[in-house]
Amino acid sequence: MQSRDIFSLAYRSVSGNRLRTGLTVAIIAVGITVLVGILTAIDSMKSSIYSSFASMGANSFSLRNKDMQVNIGDGGSEQASKGNKNIKKKVKKSNSNKTIRYQEAVQFKERFHFPAITSVSYKASGIATVYKGDKKTNPNVNVIGGDEHYLKISNYEIADGRDFNSLDVQSGRNVAILGMDVAKKLFGKQLKNVVNNTVRVGDVRYRVVGVLASKGSSNFMSADNVVITTVNNTRRIFESPNASYQVSVSVNDVTQMEAAQGEAIGLFRIIRGLAVNEEDNFTLSKSDSIAEMLFSSLSKVNLFAIAIAFITLFGSAIGLMNIMLVSVAERTREIGVTKALGATSHVIRVQFLYEAIIISVMGGVIGVIMGMLLGNIVSVLLKSAFLVPWLWIMIGVSLCAAVGLISGIYPAYKASKLDPIIALRYE
Repeated sequence: MQSRDIFSLAYRSVSGNRLRTGLTVAIIAVGITVLVGILTAIDSMKSSIYSSFASMGANSFSLRNKDMQVNIGDGGSEQASKGNKNIKKKVKKSNSNKTIRYQEAVQFKERFHFPAITSVSYKASGIATVYKGDKKTNPNVNVIGGDEHYLKISNYEIADGRDFNSLDVQSGRNVAILGMDVAKKLFGKQLKNVVNNTVRVGDVRYRVVGVLASKGSSNFMSADNVVITTVNNTRRIFESPNASYQVSVSVNDVTQMEAAQGEAIGLFRIIRGLAVNEEDNFTLSKSDSIAEMLFSSLSKVNLFAIAIAFITLFGSAIGLMNIMLVSVAERTREIGVTKALGATSHVIRVQFLYEAIIISVMGGVIGVIMGMLLGNIVSVLLKSAFLVPWLWIMIGVSLCAAVGLISGIYPAYKASKLDPIIALRYE
């Protein structure tokens, strides 16, 4: 008997027991849906994070107050100077987590002579409301003070109007550049008469000198929900006693990143008055290092999803084996007739293995489709591209085929060993 004929017999048997097949397929499909769904969702989140952090520029880094570093899980902040990782240093309590003052940031900008662009900025608020007449935004607008280089380092482009000029920055007058989301919310999608119009941020009125081109938004980072004014303006209006400024550096040649970071750390240690035996009381961070910390946390979710899926598949394998054993018992007479007609033990074994594999792969295919659709709900929410996780699809279907093969070996062996004479007498 050819393999095609054996497969046809197996498929006919599977389709003839729809209830039993359906329940088994559903159990397997749940496990694969969990695996593919969660991993597809995580891939969507990673894609969104990559696009968000890539908008900051791969050739840039920033110096921040150490107290502002990002800690996720066990990740911690990246140490920029790798040679000092194993050297234990202490920092004076009076110097620990010391904020970066405006004077220190400006001094760094003036003294940093590396071939790079340097910018001083300050995040004044992340919960601002912007008003225009009877229209207003939600109270979640970021207000950022920057200098003449801030837009370039942050990879913003002007869609309408102009960038800040030297007089804007030096005087700290009330001028602002609106992010695309804020502009559309206040002036409508047509964006008519935005430039040289006025808006109110809280109780302070600003003249709009420009509108930013859209950078795209996600649930992780809204780059368009922003109002940018000059750093001196934020010093005058928003500054608090504990205000800490950020220094951003964009290197002209990305191959010189490590050299630029080393020089930046050395210079800023001098400006901060740190002794040789003191550790840095500031953090040097790159956008991709922050992204990697987020990815390390998502990898734990990956492991959790894989663990759940394998537990479900293990239960599915036990259930499939049990159902196949019941099937052998129910079809004892059928097996006897088949053997009496000339089928060998090998044919019987292959038929039952085919049945187990067919059920498993059916569950796997349904689970992969459901998991891909559920996982891409996250893509829709994050406004990222629809993902077809080919790797997880292949892994999911392969796992199901393996589960079917392993689960069907013992029932197939048991069926092949039945004595045809005894089987024909079975009622």
